[in-house]
Amino acid sequence: MSIVLQGSTSGSVTLQEPAVAGSTVLTLPAVTGTVLTTTSPKAGNVIQVVNATYATSTTTGGTTYVDTGLTATITPTASSSKILVLVNQSGLNNDTINSGTSVQLLRTSTSLVVFASFFGFGVSGCVSGASACYLDSPATTSATTYKTQFRRGGGSGTSYVQDNSSTSTITLMEIAA
Repeated sequence: MSIVLQGSTSGSVTLQEPAVAGSTVLTLPAVTGTVLTTTSPKAGNVIQVVNATYATSTTTGGTTYVDTGLTATITPTASSSKILVLVNQSGLNNDTINSGTSVQLLRTSTSLVVFASFFGFGVSGCVSGASACYLDSPATTSATTYKTQFRRGGGSGTSYVQDNSSTSTITLMEIAA
């Protein structure tokens, strides 16, 4: 025998007896709300994923960090959650030989890691990329923004990110603690 539960507006759920003889008892928890959204995820489970891309060429001639334009925001569901940040910063270039470009990852205004120090070859179209994988513990349930910044690391000239409109990506994954 099967039991069919009809949704209030659409859809249904079918409960079907086991294929083996005997009794089986299914005990549902005494909770308010839906079972799937009120149970705690296991440690290490991915709770949510946020992804963003940016493909506008951005330049600087200074040695102070400026935004690359690549940014994403996540709102953790628990203050104990970790945020795994995956970044691919593309189109790094510099128009002067031996003049570097440095890239950093930030949470809001806090620098988490410098993950690229690229030295340009002074050749148009000679671009590179840099990637970072960082596990952060923001300890909040408020909206949290992650972004990258870059600067000329040394020498002179202009540093580029997303040169030739190459696409940079950032992915944020909330991981249950």
